[in-house]
Amino acid sequence: MALDTLGTALIRRHIGRRLTALRGKRSQDQVASALGISRSTIVRMEDGNEAVRYSPPNLKALLDLYEADEDDRRLLLALAAETRNGRSKSWWHDYTNTELPQWFGLFVMMEDSATKIRIYESELVPGLLQTEEYAELLYSVPAGFNPPRQREQRVQVRMERQSVLTRETPLRLETVLNESILRRPAGGAGLMTRQLQHILEFADKPSISVRILPWEAGVHGGMTAGTSFQLLTFPDDPAGEPIEPPLAYVDTLTGAMYLQKPDEFTAYEQVWLDINKKALSVSDSKNLITSALKGFAR
Repeated sequence: MALDTLGTALIRRHIGRRLTALRGKRSQDQVASALGISRSTIVRMEDGNEAVRYSPPNLKALLDLYEADEDDRRLLLALAAETRNGRSKSWWHDYTNTELPQWFGLFVMMEDSATKIRIYESELVPGLLQTEEYAELLYSVPAGFNPPRQREQRVQVRMERQSVLTRETPLRLETVLNESILRRPAGGAGLMTRQLQHILEFADKPSISVRILPWEAGVHGGMTAGTSFQLLTFPDDPAGEPIEPPLAYVDTLTGAMYLQKPDEFTAYEQVWLDINKKALSVSDSKNLITSALKGFAR
């Protein structure tokens, strides 16, 4: 199995955040006492300290104490194994060849760690802005590709991911959407009316920018890229250095590409700058979304 690690520090931080959430209202002292280990060990595990090996016995004991469900158990044990295995980097992640649960793309973890994400979408509403019924529709095509249980699970994860927009320090989200997304009657007029209203509600948040690339823009950088993409920026560590280099992310039907080499990221950033320059202002974009919404509502 070859998980495309972007450095085990990112994985460790994700494990630590999830363990903290599972601990709930228990104090670290209570957990340490219940398991017969030191409080400092619990602290290091939740901090994602690089010295922690996340040994299976300690991790399993924690998960038993927290009564973690099967999804959390599989995910955290698989991620912990990655921190110990020292695998070499690659830039492709095959969703079908991994010990991790299929619903957990590496991107979920990166998204949770990022401070800013810039998204260009040519065909569909970005996952962070989707309604549940819009997401259910997308995961139902092509027919039979996602079995019912997997479809349900993926929709649930997609909805949970949106918490990054409403957390105490929300993710900074900048999106540019092709106008065709507003015009395509995905799921019918009712669904699109609710989806566009949902976008407008999010667009009013100070941490979110939604802009539309109109048909009148003509040829643009996104046509050169040939696909939708996302640019992720990560926070700085105490020394003032980014915890991870910025990266470009491209999703595909069966996998994903994580582009972190400077020339790769720069190429996508140049495309973004061209798209951003040709997109409507935030105000004009809201007006166009409102116009499209009214069209579906008739």
